[in-house]
Amino acid sequence: MSNINSPDPSNDKPKKQRKKRKTKGSDIRPENFSEKLVWYSIIWTYIFFLLGAVYVVGSVLGWLLFFVLLLKLWFQTNDTPPEKKITIPWITIVWIIGMLIEEVALVMGHLDYNLPTTLLIKSSIGWAKGWASLALYPLAGCLPIRPQLVYRATCIVCFHTLLLAPLLIMAPILHLPEVLYISPLQAVGGPGPTCFDVSLYEISYDGELRQRLFTPWGPALGFLANIYFLLSLQEKDKKWRLRGVIGALFMAYICKSRLALISAVLTPVMVYVVSRLVRPSTQLVLGVSAFIGGLLSTPIIETFTSFLDKVKSSRADSTRVRALLKDIAFVRAEKEAPIWGHGVVENGPHLVEYMPIGSHHTWAGLMFVKGIVGFWSLGIPMILSAFVLLYKSQFKKVAGAGFGVLFILFLYTFGENLEILVYLYWPGLIVMGIAFKEKINPAPAETVSHGA
Repeated sequence: MSNINSPDPSNDKPKKQRKKRKTKGSDIRPENFSEKLVWYSIIWTYIFFLLGAVYVVGSVLGWLLFFVLLLKLWFQTNDTPPEKKITIPWITIVWIIGMLIEEVALVMGHLDYNLPTTLLIKSSIGWAKGWASLALYPLAGCLPIRPQLVYRATCIVCFHTLLLAPLLIMAPILHLPEVLYISPLQAVGGPGPTCFDVSLYEISYDGELRQRLFTPWGPALGFLANIYFLLSLQEKDKKWRLRGVIGALFMAYICKSRLALISAVLTPVMVYVVSRLVRPSTQLVLGVSAFIGGLLSTPIIETFTSFLDKVKSSRADSTRVRALLKDIAFVRAEKEAPIWGHGVVENGPHLVEYMPIGSHHTWAGLMFVKGIVGFWSLGIPMILSAFVLLYKSQFKKVAGAGFGVLFILFLYTFGENLEILVYLYWPGLIVMGIAFKEKINPAPAETVSHGA
C-alpha cells in the first residue's frame, strides 16, 4: 500500500501547468519579426531619445514594415493557410490612395509656382517621412501583429515616464540645462532641431514651465499622451493598465496643453458611447439626454461658450496667433492657389511672429500647401474610416480603440499638423489598421465585448 502522505506526481503537474499558463498570460512577448520590430521600437523609446533617434525610428519603421508585408505577399500562394494570408481591406487602400494623391498635389504645387527641382526632391522626402506614414502604418496592421502587444508596449513607455518623474521635477529646481545636447542625427533632416535634442524641461515663450520629453514641443507630448492613454485602457493586465493610465495622464498634465486635457476627458467617453450604440439601453439614455438637452439648450450653450472663453483666455496670445495663421492660410489659398496649393510653406508676417502659414492646423496647412485636392485627400479617408470603425466597434473591441485613435487625430487636426508628428503616434495607427483588418461575426450586442 502506498503511503498517503507521499507526494503524488500527478497532483503536482496540473499546478505547474496552471502556474505556467498564468505567467504566460501576463507576460506578452513578440512572436514574429513584425511584432519584434513594433515591440522594441516602442519599449526602447527612451533609449532612442538619448540617442536623438526617435524621429529616425518613427520615420523608417513604417517603410520597414511595408517591405516585410511585400515579402509576405510575394511568397504567398494558394496553399497558404487562410489565417496566415495577407489581405488588405478596402479602407486601408483608400488611405494609400489618399496619401499618394497628397504627393501628386505636392508635385503640382511645385510645378505651378516653378519651384526648383531640388526643393521638390526635398519636399517629396518629407512626404515619405510624413504623409506616406499615415498610410504605411495602417497598412502594417495587415501583418500578424497583435493589438495586445501594442497596448502592453505603450504601458511600458508610460511606466518608464513615471520612473523618470523625480528627475523631471528636480531638473528645473536644480537649474539644470533645458537641453543637454543635440544628436548628430539631426543631419538626416527633419521638422527642426527639437526632434533630435535631449530635453529635461522647457520654458515656453510666455515663461511657463512645461515638459516635452522625447517630443519636439509640449502640445505634441499631449497628443501622444492621449494616444497612449487610450491604448493603455485596452490593456487586460490590471497592474500594467494602471501603470499605463497613470503614466499617460502624467504626460498629459506636465505638457501643460489645454487640448491634451480636453481630449483625455472626451475620448474615453466618446469611445464608450459609440461602441454601444446598438444597445437599447444606450439608445434610451441618448434619447433622454437629447430631450433634456433640448429643454436646457440655452444654459448649456452659455456654459460651453463660457468654458471655451476661459480656455482661450488662459493663453490668449497663443490663441490669437493660431487663429490668425489659420485665417491667413485659408484666405490666401482661396485667392492664390485653390486647387493644388502653394507647394511649400511660407513664413507669416510680423503679426503672427513670422510663424509658418498653415502651421498648428492640419486643414489650414493642407489648403495652403496642397489646396482643395490635398484637403480632401485626408478628409475622405478620415470620414470613411469613421463609418467603418463606428460599425465594427459594435462587435470588435479593437475597433473601438481604432475609433478612439481616429477621434484623437481629428481633434488634433485643429491644433497640430498630423504629418509632422506621425513618427510619434504611429502605434495608434497600427491599432487602427488592425481594426480595419478585423473580420466581423455579427452577434447580439449584449454578448459582444466592447472597448472602454
